[in-house]
Amino acid sequence: MLQEIVISGFGGQGVLSMGKILAYSGMMEEKEVSWFPAYGPEQRGGTANVTVIISDEPISSPVVNQFDVAIVLNQPSLEKFEARVKPGGALIYDGYGIHKKVERKDINVYRVNAMDESIKMDNTRVFNMIVLGGLLKISPMVELENVMKGLRESLPERHHKLLPMNQEAILRGMEIVQQEQQAEQV
Repeated sequence: MLQEIVISGFGGQGVLSMGKILAYSGMMEEKEVSWFPAYGPEQRGGTANVTVIISDEPISSPVVNQFDVAIVLNQPSLEKFEARVKPGGALIYDGYGIHKKVERKDINVYRVNAMDESIKMDNTRVFNMIVLGGLLKISPMVELENVMKGLRESLPERHHKLLPMNQEAILRGMEIVQQEQQAEQV
């Protein structure tokens, strides 16, 4: 198994945290992992992305040109990463941040209305966990129990009381993710 994922959006959307949780989860399952963040100096409000690789085999390089999955949380991220999804791969987006349709027909496209759902849950801080749930529904690369362990590792202990709410958000993301477009068979 080899999954090469990019998660991209504005700083403050939890992009780097999602990547870190995936990386920790892969380590809990004794998989090879790589977590490679990239962000501008402004961090909050600027663009941020993270490449995560989870593999059963050693990873030769954290630098990836094409991805199995791209999660894009704003229009600039869609414009940057849509072309870099492998044919037959998946692109996941939040309907709140994307205003232009995905143009490619050779990839699977999924929408998860994470911002709307986080508002319904009365906590916009779980936005990224809803998105993560959508990812895990369409590509279950790690077990939910290990995601929760990864979340416990990445959250400071003073925030561990928030773990049940985060798990609820992940499960909700799994429920609401919807496929919009299936890759055309060649």
